[in-house]
Amino acid sequence: MRQKIHKIQRQSETTLTENKTRIGSFGNDSEGFETAYSKAVIYDRSHWGLLKLTGDDRLRFLHNQTTNNINKLKPGLACDTVFINSTGRIIDLVTVYVTNDSILILVSPNRRHFLMEWIDRYIFPMDKVKITDVSDQNIVFTLIGSECTSFLKKGGINGLAELLPESHCLTAIGEASMRIAVGSGLAIPGYTLIVPINQAKTVWEQLIQLGIIPIGDRVWEQLRIRQGRPLFDKELTEDYNPLEAGLWRAISFEKGCYIGQETIARLNTYKGVKQRLWGVKLSQEIIPGTPVILDGKKVGILTSCTEINQSFFGLAYISTKAGGVELSIQIEKARGKVIKVPFLTHKYY
Repeated sequence: MRQKIHKIQRQSETTLTENKTRIGSFGNDSEGFETAYSKAVIYDRSHWGLLKLTGDDRLRFLHNQTTNNINKLKPGLACDTVFINSTGRIIDLVTVYVTNDSILILVSPNRRHFLMEWIDRYIFPMDKVKITDVSDQNIVFTLIGSECTSFLKKGGINGLAELLPESHCLTAIGEASMRIAVGSGLAIPGYTLIVPINQAKTVWEQLIQLGIIPIGDRVWEQLRIRQGRPLFDKELTEDYNPLEAGLWRAISFEKGCYIGQETIARLNTYKGVKQRLWGVKLSQEIIPGTPVILDGKKVGILTSCTEINQSFFGLAYISTKAGGVELSIQIEKARGKVIKVPFLTHKYY
Protein backbone atom coordinates (compact mmCIF):
# COMPACT_ATOMS: atom_id res chain seq x y z
CA MET A 1 0.00 0.00 0.00
CA ARG A 2 2.78 2.44 0.87
CA GLN A 3 4.42 1.70 -2.48
CA LYS A 4 1.28 2.92 -4.29
CA ILE A 5 1.28 6.31 -2.59
CA HIS A 6 5.03 6.68 -3.03
CA LYS A 7 4.74 5.81 -6.73
CA ILE A 8 2.12 8.53 -7.23
CA GLN A 9 4.27 11.07 -5.39
CA ARG A 10 7.37 10.25 -7.44
CA GLN A 11 5.72 10.90 -10.79
CA SER A 12 6.58 14.58 -10.44
CA GLU A 13 10.04 16.17 -10.68
CA THR A 14 11.22 14.72 -7.40
CA THR A 15 14.55 14.26 -5.67
CA LEU A 16 14.93 11.45 -3.17
CA THR A 17 16.67 11.65 0.18
CA GLU A 18 20.13 10.10 0.57
CA ASN A 19 18.71 6.78 1.76
CA LYS A 20 16.28 6.70 -1.22
CA THR A 21 13.27 6.09 1.05
CA ARG A 22 11.79 9.60 1.17
CA ILE A 23 11.14 12.50 -1.17
CA GLY A 24 13.65 15.21 -0.41
CA SER A 25 12.19 17.71 -2.85
CA PHE A 26 9.39 18.06 -5.37
CA GLY A 27 11.54 20.59 -7.25
CA ASN A 28 9.55 23.47 -5.78
CA ASP A 29 11.43 24.31 -2.57
CA SER A 30 11.27 28.11 -2.79
CA GLU A 31 7.63 28.10 -3.86
CA GLY A 32 6.75 25.44 -1.29
CA PHE A 33 8.24 27.40 1.60
CA GLU A 34 6.39 30.59 0.70
CA THR A 35 3.13 28.77 -0.03
CA ALA A 36 3.21 27.10 3.40
CA TYR A 37 2.62 30.55 4.88
CA SER A 38 0.31 32.09 2.28
CA LYS A 39 -1.85 29.26 0.88
CA ALA A 40 -1.61 25.50 1.49
CA VAL A 41 0.94 22.69 1.14
CA ILE A 42 0.81 18.98 1.94
CA TYR A 43 3.60 16.97 3.55
CA ASP A 44 3.73 13.18 3.86
CA ARG A 45 4.60 12.24 7.46
CA SER A 46 4.19 8.49 6.94
CA HIS A 47 7.66 7.93 8.43
CA TRP A 48 6.35 9.18 11.78
CA GLY A 49 4.97 6.52 14.10
CA LEU A 50 1.38 6.05 15.22
CA LEU A 51 0.65 4.11 18.41
CA LYS A 52 -2.75 3.21 19.84
CA LEU A 53 -3.74 2.84 23.49
CA THR A 54 -6.93 0.96 24.35
CA GLY A 55 -8.50 -0.26 27.58
CA ASP A 56 -10.49 1.35 30.39
CA ASP A 57 -7.37 2.76 32.11
CA ARG A 58 -5.84 4.35 29.00
CA LEU A 59 -6.36 7.99 30.02
CA ARG A 60 -5.11 7.51 33.55
CA PHE A 61 -2.14 5.49 32.34
CA LEU A 62 -0.93 8.04 29.77
CA HIS A 63 -1.60 10.85 32.26
CA ASN A 64 0.86 9.18 34.64
CA GLN A 65 3.50 8.68 31.96
CA THR A 66 3.75 12.13 30.35
CA THR A 67 3.94 15.83 31.19
CA ASN A 68 0.52 17.13 30.15
CA ASN A 69 -2.92 16.76 31.73
CA ILE A 70 -4.31 13.84 29.72
CA ASN A 71 -7.16 13.16 32.17
CA LYS A 72 -8.91 16.37 31.13
CA LEU A 73 -9.17 15.33 27.47
CA LYS A 74 -12.58 14.27 26.22
CA PRO A 75 -13.09 12.34 22.97
CA GLY A 76 -12.44 14.68 20.06
CA LEU A 77 -9.66 16.60 21.84
CA ALA A 78 -5.87 16.46 21.47
CA CYS A 79 -2.70 17.90 22.96
CA ASP A 80 1.08 17.78 22.79
CA THR A 81 2.79 16.03 25.67
CA VAL A 82 6.33 14.87 26.45
CA PHE A 83 7.64 11.49 27.51
CA ILE A 84 10.55 12.05 29.90
CA ASN A 85 12.73 9.76 31.97
CA SER A 86 13.06 9.70 35.77
CA THR A 87 15.54 12.60 35.72
CA GLY A 88 13.30 14.77 33.55
CA ARG A 89 15.22 14.28 30.30
CA ILE A 90 13.37 14.16 26.97
CA ILE A 91 12.40 10.86 25.37
CA ASP A 92 9.99 12.31 22.79
CA LEU A 93 7.49 15.08 22.10
CA VAL A 94 4.25 13.46 20.91
CA THR A 95 0.71 14.48 19.99
CA VAL A 96 -2.19 12.52 21.45
CA TYR A 97 -5.70 12.27 19.98
CA VAL A 98 -8.44 10.98 22.27
CA THR A 99 -11.26 9.07 20.55
CA ASN A 100 -14.31 7.30 21.97
CA ASP A 101 -12.48 4.01 22.40
CA SER A 102 -8.74 4.74 22.18
CA ILE A 103 -5.88 7.23 22.30
CA LEU A 104 -3.80 7.70 19.15
CA ILE A 105 -0.21 8.84 19.77
CA LEU A 106 1.74 10.46 16.92
CA VAL A 107 5.44 9.96 17.67
CA SER A 108 8.66 11.18 16.06
CA PRO A 109 10.41 9.31 13.24
CA ASN A 110 12.44 6.33 14.47
CA ARG A 111 10.79 6.42 17.93
CA ARG A 112 7.84 4.07 17.58
CA HIS A 113 9.71 0.87 18.53
CA PHE A 114 11.48 2.51 21.47
CA LEU A 115 8.25 4.03 22.78
CA MET A 116 6.35 0.77 22.31
CA GLU A 117 8.88 -0.91 24.60
CA TRP A 118 8.98 2.05 27.00
CA ILE A 119 5.20 2.15 27.41
CA ASP A 120 4.89 -1.62 27.67
CA ARG A 121 7.47 -1.61 30.47
CA TYR A 122 5.08 0.41 32.67
CA ILE A 123 1.92 -1.59 31.94
CA PHE A 124 1.38 -3.81 34.95
CA PRO A 125 -0.92 -6.88 35.06
CA MET A 126 -3.68 -4.99 36.86
CA ASP A 127 -3.70 -2.14 34.30
CA LYS A 128 -6.51 -2.28 31.76
CA VAL A 129 -4.31 -0.91 28.99
CA LYS A 130 -3.08 -2.29 25.68
CA ILE A 131 -0.51 -0.66 23.38
CA THR A 132 -0.55 -1.38 19.63
CA ASP A 133 1.61 -0.09 16.80
CA VAL A 134 -0.80 0.99 14.03
CA SER A 135 1.79 2.86 11.94
CA ASP A 136 1.59 0.39 9.06
CA GLN A 137 -2.22 0.64 8.95
CA ASN A 138 -2.27 4.42 8.47
CA ILE A 139 -0.52 7.24 6.69
CA VAL A 140 -0.26 10.71 8.20
CA PHE A 141 -0.44 13.80 5.98
CA THR A 142 0.02 17.33 7.24
CA LEU A 143 -1.59 20.35 5.59
CA ILE A 144 0.18 23.65 6.30
CA GLY A 145 -0.96 27.15 5.43
CA SER A 146 -3.44 29.92 6.11
CA GLU A 147 -5.79 28.84 3.29
CA CYS A 148 -6.04 25.14 4.19
CA THR A 149 -9.64 25.48 5.37
CA SER A 150 -10.68 27.13 2.11
CA PHE A 151 -9.03 24.44 -0.01
CA LEU A 152 -10.67 21.65 2.00
CA LYS A 153 -14.05 23.35 1.72
CA LYS A 154 -13.67 23.19 -2.07
CA GLY A 155 -13.21 19.45 -1.61
CA GLY A 156 -16.51 19.18 0.24
CA ILE A 157 -15.14 19.20 3.81
CA ASN A 158 -17.22 21.78 5.67
CA GLY A 159 -17.39 22.95 9.26
CA LEU A 160 -13.64 23.04 9.86
CA ALA A 161 -13.68 26.74 10.75
CA GLU A 162 -15.91 25.89 13.72
CA LEU A 163 -13.55 23.27 15.14
CA LEU A 164 -11.83 24.25 18.35
CA PRO A 165 -8.02 24.36 18.60
CA GLU A 166 -6.57 20.96 19.51
CA SER A 167 -9.64 19.08 18.35
CA HIS A 168 -10.24 16.40 15.74
CA CYS A 169 -13.06 14.50 14.05
CA LEU A 170 -13.82 11.89 11.43
CA THR A 171 -14.58 13.22 7.97
CA ALA A 172 -14.34 12.26 4.30
CA ILE A 173 -13.14 13.70 1.04
CA GLY A 174 -15.12 12.08 -1.71
CA GLU A 175 -15.52 8.45 -0.68
CA ALA A 176 -12.28 8.35 1.32
CA SER A 177 -12.62 8.58 5.11
CA MET A 178 -9.99 9.96 7.49
CA ARG A 179 -9.47 11.63 10.86
CA ILE A 180 -8.68 15.34 10.60
CA ALA A 181 -7.10 17.23 13.49
CA VAL A 182 -6.61 20.96 13.91
CA GLY A 183 -2.90 21.76 13.88
CA SER A 184 0.02 21.31 11.52
CA GLY A 185 2.67 20.34 14.07
CA LEU A 186 4.12 23.83 13.57
CA ALA A 187 3.03 27.30 14.65
CA ILE A 188 1.43 27.78 11.22
CA PRO A 189 -2.30 27.05 10.76
CA GLY A 190 -3.14 23.70 9.23
CA TYR A 191 -4.40 20.19 9.78
CA THR A 192 -3.06 16.72 10.47
CA LEU A 193 -4.79 13.90 8.59
CA ILE A 194 -4.71 10.30 9.80
CA VAL A 195 -5.72 8.23 6.78
CA PRO A 196 -6.28 4.46 6.54
CA ILE A 197 -3.49 3.18 4.32
CA ASN A 198 -5.87 1.71 1.74
CA GLN A 199 -7.34 5.17 1.15
CA ALA A 200 -4.15 7.24 1.31
CA LYS A 201 -3.55 7.24 -2.46
CA THR A 202 -7.06 8.57 -3.10
CA VAL A 203 -6.79 11.26 -0.43
CA TRP A 204 -3.38 12.42 -1.69
CA GLU A 205 -4.59 12.65 -5.30
CA GLN A 206 -7.74 14.54 -4.38
CA LEU A 207 -5.87 17.07 -2.24
CA ILE A 208 -3.35 17.67 -5.03
CA GLN A 209 -6.25 18.16 -7.48
CA LEU A 210 -7.61 20.88 -5.20
CA GLY A 211 -4.41 22.84 -5.84
CA ILE A 212 -2.58 22.03 -2.60
CA ILE A 213 1.16 21.94 -3.34
CA PRO A 214 3.24 18.94 -2.16
CA ILE A 215 6.50 19.55 -0.29
CA GLY A 216 9.32 17.17 0.57
CA ASP A 217 11.60 16.68 3.55
CA ARG A 218 13.80 19.64 2.61
CA VAL A 219 11.01 22.23 2.87
CA TRP A 220 9.62 20.59 6.02
CA GLU A 221 13.09 20.92 7.59
CA GLN A 222 13.22 24.60 6.58
CA LEU A 223 9.78 25.22 8.04
CA ARG A 224 10.35 23.39 11.30
CA ILE A 225 13.68 25.19 11.93
CA ARG A 226 12.23 28.59 11.05
CA GLN A 227 9.26 27.85 13.33
CA GLY A 228 11.44 26.39 16.08
CA ARG A 229 9.85 22.94 16.12
CA PRO A 230 12.38 20.67 17.89
CA LEU A 231 13.02 17.23 16.43
CA PHE A 232 14.11 13.96 17.97
CA ASP A 233 17.84 13.24 17.86
CA LYS A 234 18.58 16.92 17.27
CA GLU A 235 16.90 19.13 19.88
CA LEU A 236 14.97 16.33 21.58
CA THR A 237 17.46 14.06 23.33
CA GLU A 238 18.21 12.92 26.85
CA ASP A 239 20.73 15.77 27.10
CA TYR A 240 17.85 18.21 27.62
CA ASN A 241 14.64 18.63 29.58
CA PRO A 242 11.34 19.99 28.14
CA LEU A 243 11.68 23.36 29.92
CA GLU A 244 15.03 23.95 28.24
CA ALA A 245 13.47 22.86 24.93
CA GLY A 246 10.77 25.53 25.20
CA LEU A 247 7.92 23.02 25.55
CA TRP A 248 6.18 24.73 28.47
CA ARG A 249 2.77 24.52 26.80
CA ALA A 250 3.08 20.71 26.77
CA ILE A 251 3.53 20.60 30.55
CA SER A 252 0.91 20.76 33.30
CA PHE A 253 2.20 22.01 36.66
CA GLU A 254 -1.13 21.27 38.36
CA LYS A 255 -1.35 17.53 37.77
CA GLY A 256 -0.15 14.87 40.14
CA CYS A 257 2.86 12.60 39.91
CA TYR A 258 4.27 11.30 36.67
CA ILE A 259 7.67 9.98 35.63
CA GLY A 260 10.21 12.81 36.05
CA GLN A 261 7.66 15.16 37.67
CA GLU A 262 9.79 16.04 40.68
CA THR A 263 12.66 17.30 38.51
CA ILE A 264 10.35 19.42 36.33
CA ALA A 265 8.56 20.88 39.35
CA ARG A 266 11.86 21.76 41.03
CA LEU A 267 13.22 23.46 37.90
CA ASN A 268 10.03 25.49 37.64
CA THR A 269 9.84 26.44 41.31
CA TYR A 270 13.46 27.50 41.63
CA LYS A 271 13.84 28.89 38.11
CA GLY A 272 16.59 26.38 37.51
CA VAL A 273 16.59 26.31 33.70
CA LYS A 274 20.26 26.72 32.80
CA GLN A 275 19.93 26.77 29.02
CA ARG A 276 17.21 27.46 26.46
CA LEU A 277 16.50 26.53 22.88
CA TRP A 278 16.40 29.54 20.55
CA GLY A 279 16.34 30.30 16.88
CA VAL A 280 19.49 31.82 15.40
CA LYS A 281 20.01 33.75 12.18
CA LEU A 282 23.46 33.09 10.71
CA SER A 283 25.75 34.64 8.13
CA GLN A 284 26.52 31.20 6.63
CA GLU A 285 25.60 27.54 7.00
CA ILE A 286 27.28 25.71 9.89
CA ILE A 287 27.36 22.01 10.77
CA PRO A 288 25.09 21.12 13.74
CA GLY A 289 27.07 20.21 16.84
CA THR A 290 29.30 23.27 16.53
CA PRO A 291 29.72 25.27 19.78
CA VAL A 292 28.10 28.68 20.23
CA ILE A 293 30.69 31.25 21.33
CA LEU A 294 30.22 34.52 23.21
CA ASP A 295 33.21 36.66 24.19
CA GLY A 296 35.54 33.75 23.46
CA LYS A 297 33.66 31.28 25.69
CA LYS A 298 31.37 28.40 24.81
CA VAL A 299 27.80 29.23 25.85
CA GLY A 300 25.83 26.68 23.86
CA ILE A 301 25.60 24.36 20.88
CA LEU A 302 24.01 24.51 17.43
CA THR A 303 21.55 21.64 16.94
CA SER A 304 20.09 22.34 13.47
CA CYS A 305 20.86 24.55 10.48
CA THR A 306 19.33 25.18 7.06
CA GLU A 307 19.42 27.58 4.12
CA ILE A 308 16.19 29.36 3.24
CA ASN A 309 16.23 31.49 0.10
CA GLN A 310 19.92 32.39 0.49
CA SER A 311 19.56 33.13 4.21
CA PHE A 312 20.69 30.80 7.00
CA PHE A 313 18.77 29.82 10.10
CA GLY A 314 19.35 27.36 12.90
CA LEU A 315 18.32 26.22 16.36
CA ALA A 316 20.70 26.30 19.29
CA TYR A 317 20.72 25.68 23.02
CA ILE A 318 22.22 28.74 24.72
CA SER A 319 23.09 29.36 28.37
CA THR A 320 20.42 31.31 30.24
CA LYS A 321 23.11 33.54 31.75
CA ALA A 322 24.42 34.43 28.28
CA GLY A 323 21.12 36.01 27.25
CA GLY A 324 18.34 35.52 24.76
CA VAL A 325 16.71 37.38 21.88
CA GLU A 326 18.99 39.84 20.01
CA LEU A 327 22.15 38.35 21.55
CA SER A 328 25.05 38.48 19.07
CA ILE A 329 27.04 35.23 18.93
CA GLN A 330 29.74 33.47 16.94
CA ILE A 331 29.40 29.90 15.63
CA GLU A 332 32.66 28.87 13.99
CA LYS A 333 33.10 31.34 11.09
CA ALA A 334 29.49 32.48 11.14
CA ARG A 335 28.16 35.57 12.86
CA GLY A 336 24.81 34.98 14.46
CA LYS A 337 21.93 36.67 16.22
CA VAL A 338 19.47 34.96 18.57
CA ILE A 339 15.87 35.23 17.41
CA LYS A 340 12.52 34.22 18.83
CA VAL A 341 10.74 31.36 17.06
CA PRO A 342 6.95 30.92 17.38
CA PHE A 343 6.73 27.23 18.27
CA LEU A 344 8.74 27.61 21.48
CA THR A 345 7.73 29.18 24.79
CA HIS A 346 10.11 30.26 27.54
CA LYS A 347 8.43 31.24 30.78
CA TYR A 348 11.38 32.99 32.38
CA TYR A 349 13.66 35.49 30.65
